[in-house]
Amino acid sequence: MSIDIVPLGDSAISISFGNEINESTHHQINHFLQNFRRLKIDGVIECVPTYTSIAIFYDPTKIRCSQLEKMVYSIMKLAMNSIPLNPIVYRIPVYYGGKTGPDLPFVAKYNNISEHEVINVHANKEYLVHMIGFVPGFPYLGGLNKIISTPRLEKPRAKIAAGSVGIGGDQTGIYPAEVPSGWRIIGITPLTLFDIENDKPSLLSAGNYVTFFPVEYEVFLDIKERSQIKKYKVMTYKKGE
Repeated sequence: MSIDIVPLGDSAISISFGNEINESTHHQINHFLQNFRRLKIDGVIECVPTYTSIAIFYDPTKIRCSQLEKMVYSIMKLAMNSIPLNPIVYRIPVYYGGKTGPDLPFVAKYNNISEHEVINVHANKEYLVHMIGFVPGFPYLGGLNKIISTPRLEKPRAKIAAGSVGIGGDQTGIYPAEVPSGWRIIGITPLTLFDIENDKPSLLSAGNYVTFFPVEYEVFLDIKERSQIKKYKVMTYKKGE
């Protein structure tokens, strides 16, 4: 495992793990963060991971950049020997197509396959959650099959519904809130992905996985009603089991 460290101003450093967005890079970053955060280093303010790097913000009155860099290299050795925990796979119900999935026909036509094939390819696959961002609770998912890769809209929509499931280029994701979007919306989930009243506001977290499964509209409405009153338990399983 090789890394590059560069300063970001006088109170942060960036650790680069290469330039390839894949599961191997993600796991390297995740293992490093587990070991780094466990030490609770005085002066470190925040760690912000991305697809291929980590930004570490620190208080220069408490720790020098050179000290922090030495600690990073030392922790890298621990990360190389750490045993990753089995990640959780969240099973997310999706009602595909219809008014809440208006771009499903376009995705099918663009890729010269049927709408049913788009659904089958999109669902029943495990997607790695690389990170949470953009809006609270939004998962950046990796692993979309190129068979259904579709370019973004030329003109983004001013607003899409919370729970919308979309495809943007080689990525797929779930919108936890009503926001603008340039992605192709192919369906909607009845689940609440972000609830500030919960002890853990974001349903999903980096390092875990998501898999989608299709549901009929009546089932969608039933799950949505139970989810809103917190009577629906999201189905999960350990990856590899």
